[in-house]
Amino acid sequence: MGNTAVVVGGGIGGLAAAIGLRRVGWGVTVVERAPVLKDAGAGISLAANGLRALDELGVGEAVREASRGQYVGGTRTPRGGRLARMDGLALEKEVGAPIMGIPRSTLHRLLRDSLPAESLVIGSEAASVEQTGPGVVRVDCGPMVLRADLVVAADGIGSKIRARLFPDHPGPVHSGSTVLRAITDHAVDLGADFELTWGQGAEFGHIAFLDGRAEWHAVLSLPAGTRFADPLAELRRRFHTWHDPIPALLDATRADAVLHHDVNELRTPLPSYAVGRIALLGDAAHAMTPNLGQGACQALEDAVTLAAALGAEPTVETALARYDDERRPRSQAVARAARQAGRLGQQLSHPLAVTLRNTAMRLTPSRIATRMILRHHAWAPPPLN
Repeated sequence: MGNTAVVVGGGIGGLAAAIGLRRVGWGVTVVERAPVLKDAGAGISLAANGLRALDELGVGEAVREASRGQYVGGTRTPRGGRLARMDGLALEKEVGAPIMGIPRSTLHRLLRDSLPAESLVIGSEAASVEQTGPGVVRVDCGPMVLRADLVVAADGIGSKIRARLFPDHPGPVHSGSTVLRAITDHAVDLGADFELTWGQGAEFGHIAFLDGRAEWHAVLSLPAGTRFADPLAELRRRFHTWHDPIPALLDATRADAVLHHDVNELRTPLPSYAVGRIALLGDAAHAMTPNLGQGACQALEDAVTLAAALGAEPTVETALARYDDERRPRSQAVARAARQAGRLGQQLSHPLAVTLRNTAMRLTPSRIATRMILRHHAWAPPPLN
């Protein structure tokens, strides 16, 4: 088996894949089209499965030190009524770790710092990727051409590599929601590590960080392409009557810090995560809605599973077949569950349906809610030999 790989995409999944491949003896080049790695983004929640993947990659301890555990919180109504409580201690007892909150930029930096600088090619786009002969994949990056034994397509939900490999696939579609998010400019008195509030066709949530600041997000049921002249003012208008600390979170935010993106997903599952010597990973393979907080965790699972397969199997082809067999059923099941969670959560708008859901949540014992979470969090990574 050869041992050189090109990873297209320098996001969380791509960097994790590069770390994993290096740990099993592969030489790796990461190609990222952004001219500068700005460590942008808002916040992210890491469940036990994602943390275990990071442990296997050798960066779990650093990530934990930079994260805040989500022990206190839950789900509420706009007036502040309690729908469900988060039992972070029970979750930690069952799976070994609570959910952790960390700025996305911090996680990205920690992953990037685990790679040698010379393995990152910044400001270069993979214009074409093709298998040119037995065991050789050619990556055309403009003036630079790379040849490798393997290409990992970690180029996100709009993956051009996926589109070339599966020209008949419909690609990403709009979920029916749009999300606005930001990190507060200073610490806020929160009272909870993590909280979601569900209204009619709207959701507001926050993740607390170690330094007292918080990431907040507002999800609205709106058509694709909807934008506001003043996003922060629009959110203040929509959420000014919602319970504390929602108004305080918005007041602690700079207007230029608000990010706004439509929530898109790969609703039609891919038939395979590998074609020839090209593997799809993360959002390029299974972009999902954020309702379970599993998008990054699934990409981290992909990275470790891919590296383990390449470290154990006799050929690239058998390794990629194993990767596809292990990752496609699980990640696509998580994507379906995330879609369903959105339909029963933020996307519900009819008053009667909202009332029925809220009643069901109040009546559900916490141990049953914890068991439902465990379906996705209880994953053990394959060892990287």
